[in-house]
Amino acid sequence: MSGPPAPPPLTITVRDATAADMAAVRAIYAYYVTRTAASFEEVPPDQAEMLRRHAKITGRGLPYLVAVEKGEVLGYCYAGPWRERSAYRYTVENSIYVAPFVHRRGVGRALLAALIERCQALGYRRMIAVIGDSANQGSIGLHRSLGFRQEGVLRGVGLKFGRWVDVVIMHRALASDDSPLPDGLPPPPLPEASGGC
Repeated sequence: MSGPPAPPPLTITVRDATAADMAAVRAIYAYYVTRTAASFEEVPPDQAEMLRRHAKITGRGLPYLVAVEKGEVLGYCYAGPWRERSAYRYTVENSIYVAPFVHRRGVGRALLAALIERCQALGYRRMIAVIGDSANQGSIGLHRSLGFRQEGVLRGVGLKFGRWVDVVIMHRALASDDSPLPDGLPPPPLPEASGGC
């Protein structure tokens, strides 16, 4: 017996996100905040906060991308600083969210591949994925398929929906270790963060 017919292929364009996209981005993110442990936020940010976050990422010159088909935003991703201390300035952390009605249709792969390419072109050397919930096999599998390696699991560090939730740490090189030392990104003029390295 055959299953239901496969949905038609999507024709996706990946482009820079604009402030006008933030309402759609907020709607996608709100789904993950309210229904999954992929995000450890518990209350969806309002529109003003999403605009502030977008401006902060793009103001640093980092990529914030959306996947669009026929004018509809189907997913988004961005790269932010891994940590604020200056020695981490060549390492970024990615975030990626795809509208639930287009899961497993190539949107996440198109977004993450484009983000990797953009970060490589900007001179970044490492990308970290911090994935909420070790049961989140879709995100783990997507990252693995694009060259990320699982580095560890932080067990039960979040409490959401009345259960303890893991965090999966994955990592991908964006440049080879034997490349010349970079000199293009100056240390950011940020205050030193407290605690940790």
